[in-house]
Amino acid sequence: MTVDEYIASFPEEVREVLEQVRRTIHAAAPGSGEKISYQIPTITLDDKPLMYFSGWKAHIAVYPLPPLDAALAAAIKPYLSGKATLKFPLDKPIPYDLITHLTQAFVAARS
Repeated sequence: MTVDEYIASFPEEVREVLEQVRRTIHAAAPGSGEKISYQIPTITLDDKPLMYFSGWKAHIAVYPLPPLDAALAAAIKPYLSGKATLKFPLDKPIPYDLITHLTQAFVAARS
């Protein structure tokens, strides 16, 4: 399965969100690639997993979490599920700017 096929398997309204999450992560991680790993989309950097995202019935999930500063830790708190998963409800606006900041934190942690 490819990332395109994974996204295509969802209803249109979820596909649109997954595509935007995908674009947001790639824009924040120049040179990133993608593949399916653990049966979900995986964004890679230097051929190593950077972060994962997935679609669910009522939310979009992004994981794991990068090293967080205090401001980023506070920003993710409403979406935190467990220790390393963020769940963004589909019935609320998706915080793409937060996803950008998370991705940038992952990239910075790799430097």
